[in-house]
Amino acid sequence: MAAKCNILTDSCCDFSQADIDEAGIKYLPFTYIETSKPDGGFKGTDDLFQTRSAHEFYQAILDGACPMTSQPSQLAYEEAYEGAIKTGVPTVMFTLSSGISGAYNGAVTALDRVKEKHGGTLPTPIYVVDCLIGSTTQNLFIHAAVKKRDEGLTAEELVKWAEDARFHAHTIFMVDNLDCLHRGGRIPKSAAVVGGLLDVKPLLTFKLDGSLAIIGMARGRRKAMRKMAEFYENNHRTDVCGPVVAVGDADCDADADSLVRMLKPAEHDLKVYRSHIGPTIGCHVGPGMLSCCFWGEDRRKDGYNDAKE
Repeated sequence: MAAKCNILTDSCCDFSQADIDEAGIKYLPFTYIETSKPDGGFKGTDDLFQTRSAHEFYQAILDGACPMTSQPSQLAYEEAYEGAIKTGVPTVMFTLSSGISGAYNGAVTALDRVKEKHGGTLPTPIYVVDCLIGSTTQNLFIHAAVKKRDEGLTAEELVKWAEDARFHAHTIFMVDNLDCLHRGGRIPKSAAVVGGLLDVKPLLTFKLDGSLAIIGMARGRRKAMRKMAEFYENNHRTDVCGPVVAVGDADCDADADSLVRMLKPAEHDLKVYRSHIGPTIGCHVGPGMLSCCFWGEDRRKDGYNDAKE
């Protein structure tokens, strides 16, 4: 049965190219560059680690590279929309959280321009959804969206599902320090100072508005990983989108594999999505990030603290 809608997303979904091909979706890449250097220094396209491996990317940061990211250009969005229109199949564009990026606004602005070119009404409908999440959580989310598409949802139905489901997606992630997030303006300086304490590993999540919040600290990576596993145990639900968990890492595969074992995949009959944190998010979190994402209670629920451990 032919799909009733197509899916577009950005490279912050942390899919591999093989994932993209299997899912039958298209993505728009972010780019990164060291703006402080006349020649651009360390730069590239977030092409799902096809050109540069995850290890090469994060090693460059360890060696002193300080790249910043750029969202897809207006032209890139417009060309993607025009391509979607030509398919004749309604399309849904999922973007990185507006709480940490201008990608959603860029995608909407570009769509408005395309609508103007077509006299105000598109011959093939296109919708833009702000995921209010990103990276490993977006990976979890897009996998579920693909499944919903394959179940026969129309574009309108997929948008309705997504606007509710994004609040059932739970995230906890660890970074080695908060310097990169502070430098990129994602957290205040005061939080970065607290996170700089000796061997303290900050634990963060996405808030309802898609911005970031610190929800805990742990002394050392192993204790932080145990807290992440506890967060999963306390908050996951299998009746939302099934027993699924997504675990992502920024060049720390061994820790990610250990975390998966802590989640007891066999006991919980878990389907595990493993991914590498892509360059777009990697520029802001640095090497060593580890994330755990899953489906759970509606975070908008009265009395539910979406930053609880």
